[in-house]
Amino acid sequence: MHKGSCLCGAVRFTVEGDLAAPTACHCTKCRKHTGHYEAGTDVKRSALTVSGEEHVTWFWSSEKVRRGFCAICGSSLFFDPPQRDWIGIYMGAFDTPTHVKLAMHIFVADKGDYYDIADGLPQNQQ
Repeated sequence: MHKGSCLCGAVRFTVEGDLAAPTACHCTKCRKHTGHYEAGTDVKRSALTVSGEEHVTWFWSSEKVRRGFCAICGSSLFFDPPQRDWIGIYMGAFDTPTHVKLAMHIFVADKGDYYDIADGLPQNQQ
């Protein structure tokens, strides 16, 4: 089981089972939402349990995706395409060791000009 929370602890979650290798998204929306690029893993909805869900505020960043953050401290937590059977969780929200490593970078054509990607992982332009 993996545990996580927002900065203030008002929202806590657990994930049953192993985590998939995360991807790093460098698109403009992810950078604006998190303050840098976003690294997240996708989990089956049935594997996720959230306490303090009343403190999660959802922002629809497109017609297909909403992003969840703590209404109290502002921590970015979730990337949710409601029509899918999975939900994305931002890696920085996990409290415990995840035992996974970043798998790849996506939307690198949109990355910020203030950093380089030099870890040798695959990079998809879109």
